Amino acid sequence: MDAAVDLTLAIPGYCLGEQLYYGSRTVVYRALREADQQPVVIKLLIRGYPTFNDLLQFRNQYAIAKILEIPGIVRFNSMEPYRNRYALMMEDFGGISLRQYAQNQTLPLIEVLNIAVQLTDILHELYQNRVIHKNIKPAKILIHPQTKQVKLIDFSIASLLPTQTQEIQNPSVLEGTLAYLSPEQTGRRRWGIDYRRHGGMISVDSVPKEGTEFTMTIPVKAKVENSKVLAQTEVVHVPS
Repeated sequence: MDAAVDLTLAIPGYCLGEQLYYGSRTVVYRALREADQQPVVIKLLIRGYPTFNDLLQFRNQYAIAKILEIPGIVRFNSMEPYRNRYALMMEDFGGISLRQYAQNQTLPLIEVLNIAVQLTDILHELYQNRVIHKNIKPAKILIHPQTKQVKLIDFSIASLLPTQTQEIQNPSVLEGTLAYLSPEQTGRRRWGIDYRRHGGMISVDSVPKEGTEFTMTIPVKAKVENSKVLAQTEVVHVPS
């Protein structure tokens, strides 16, 4: 069994601080870069010996995010080798996930609209750069609690389409969070994944609801994973 990251280990050149996230595959910290005392966010793989796919997704999110000159995308400073894996060094603008931000409060209409407008602008910029995020959900949207600035994170399964390609083929495996997939991402539709649909757009109802509040309930509920896939394919989604 692979060894997990020893959270007491130091990362050379950085002073680790608050743990922001601990998931099944990754852990995220706030940290201070010792060279210039600059606050950063560091993302690490948990497994001591990650799989090839884990390493590939890490490199993918860095490669795509690094070339995007979009204010609404969290900026990547560097990707550095760390033992048998990589460490992603990102800007720290003081944001928290939208899921966490909206969990214990009802947001006023004006704030909901402000978040929606910012997110729409970000998706428009991704559209202009022919990037499909494929995993948009509240946990991947950051908001600064004071300034209300919104930024999008995590391009680990994103696709960058060449200029001559309008769509990619139907996926052979599921990518992203199952409850938030668009129908074409399930592989059970005849449509390819169009660059005009970012994956997760079907879940827009899970963010603003009734114009006055955010709800963190998932858009498609089912007890069995296969049922979720079938439920997604029932959503009416006509390509434009």
